[in-house]
Amino acid sequence: MSQFDTPVERRGTDSIKWGKYAGRDILPLWVADMDFAAPPAVLAALHRRVEAGVFGYGHPWPALEESVLTHLCSEYGWSVERDWIVWLPGLVSGLNIACRAIDGEVLTATPVYPPFLSAPRFSGRALNRVDLAQRDGRWQWDMAALATATTPATRLFLLCHPHNPVGRCWQREELQALADFAEQRDLIVCSDEIHCGLILDGDKRHIPFASLSPAAAKRSITLLAPSKTFNIPGLGCAFAVIPDAALRRRFLHAMDGIVPHVNVLGLAACEAAYRDCGDWHHELLAYLAGNRDRVAAAVAAAGRVTMSRVEATYLAWIDVRPLGLAQPAAHFEAHGLGLSDGSDFGAPGWLRLNFGCPRTTLDEALRRFVTACQAA
Repeated sequence: MSQFDTPVERRGTDSIKWGKYAGRDILPLWVADMDFAAPPAVLAALHRRVEAGVFGYGHPWPALEESVLTHLCSEYGWSVERDWIVWLPGLVSGLNIACRAIDGEVLTATPVYPPFLSAPRFSGRALNRVDLAQRDGRWQWDMAALATATTPATRLFLLCHPHNPVGRCWQREELQALADFAEQRDLIVCSDEIHCGLILDGDKRHIPFASLSPAAAKRSITLLAPSKTFNIPGLGCAFAVIPDAALRRRFLHAMDGIVPHVNVLGLAACEAAYRDCGDWHHELLAYLAGNRDRVAAAVAAAGRVTMSRVEATYLAWIDVRPLGLAQPAAHFEAHGLGLSDGSDFGAPGWLRLNFGCPRTTLDEALRRFVTACQAA
């Protein structure tokens, strides 16, 4: 039995995920928040920090910074300088700061994590968006569409890598094509790599966009956090890696007056996650891969609906348009299953299912999923 088979009771707690359907028999498989306890080493680090008894303003310390640098080098072969790191209270803050820091229009591709669509608007930036292409059941970039959507005023490209919600682990040639495109159009690339530790296919490896070349690094803002991989999003700790000093100054200036200090508990958890949780992480990936395969089998058994293979993340992106539902998310809620509505990602008629949960929960959710499909 895996440690991830042990249910954690989250009903009646502070959980946004489970509180959404309080008092209703609806299993919540929506927001990207796993139903697993954090790694024991993270819990131990938090206990030690709490026992210190003082929670004044804090800042990153050398051992924490070293854990980040060592992790990025050992996992991805990416050598990062200490002063390239800008600490943040969350990755979404980083997306919004990037939009404020870079003058001009913003470019991205849908479907995509909803803050990619809202951050430009909050910053008063025009957003140009294209659709990802689906060829032979695999999501890909439509480079011709990107070129068409880019105007002389476009200055920032928002990249989701690995991709939420379609689950792609972008390969080197795909990333290089984007880097060449950014070079040709003089775009800054803000790369959300928060799911980089969740590559489920053993034959694939995450390649940081900034690690492609010095040219790519110079025009990059990479957003990272331990929150998704180690299931600690509520601790509010993320960071940007910005190699170019001038770009880093622009980013820091855009933070002035609006971005608070990082939570000291989040910093303690971050150090432990990156330094002490390798075995836990490997077991998690194997468990999630098994869950991914369960979801794929259920979708195939349901008929009519489809999904592409999830290479990364714990999120399945399911095409339910053939069911002809006016309100897909509401239909599945009526059958006891809470999923993310594709409309929020710029793709009506799709649903996102979070399979980061114990198999007892997942199997019951998938039973409800098949029933809902058959009832449509």
